[in-house]
Amino acid sequence: MLTKRIIPCLDIKNGRTVKGINFVDLRDAGDPVELAEIYAKEGADELVFLDISATEEKRKTLAELVYHVAETINIPFTVGGGISSVEDVDILLKNGADKVSINSSAVKRPDLINELVAKFGSQCVVVAIDAKQIDGQWKVHLVGGKVPTELDLFEWAKEVEERGAGEILFTSMDHDGTKNGFANKALAHLSGLVNIPVIASGGAGTVSHFIDTFKDGKADAALAASVFHFKEIEINTLKEKLKQEGIPVRI
Repeated sequence: MLTKRIIPCLDIKNGRTVKGINFVDLRDAGDPVELAEIYAKEGADELVFLDISATEEKRKTLAELVYHVAETINIPFTVGGGISSVEDVDILLKNGADKVSINSSAVKRPDLINELVAKFGSQCVVVAIDAKQIDGQWKVHLVGGKVPTELDLFEWAKEVEERGAGEILFTSMDHDGTKNGFANKALAHLSGLVNIPVIASGGAGTVSHFIDTFKDGKADAALAASVFHFKEIEINTLKEKLKQEGIPVRI
């Protein structure tokens, strides 16, 4: 049986780690390279870095950050934020990233998924989907959750898989930063629809939330930020509790 993965997420703005609630009200959470090193030592399975201030001018800064992270840790890490071309991905992978995460750029130009898969392989391509419920339907949002679309979460997820993406990172904007638990009903439906791994994001607040998302949400991995950044949950303690619940994890 494949082990379930615990993935700290570091949202990067101007070279610092930040964390908000429902995608707003950001506060500083520390140096990303230092945090990455701590998480790797504490037993994180992977890391995700999302540059939420990504612009063309800052792409070089992000590449430098990726290089320093790769020098420091020995676990896989994914980088996202403003990636819109094969060239962007090439730079990040050459500087040490293991995977890239694309979001708005994939919705705007779905062929980008096919191009990245053809060039770098499915295992390198994670498609992040930010969605929230509107009138009972999960609708995809772009630009860090600021721009709503008519795109259905589940239809888009199926297309993403068909185009060759290796993983889906689903963030429930309704749950993000609330610490009230993951969107397990939507996650379970999503996991049943696609045959690629689904990473749960948005809502982690307690150890039981992680247990629930693996058992009820059928998630392959769980991603969280503030509970790790502010030491509310220790990764090694979390994994011990998951193991006690019969959930397969790498200790």
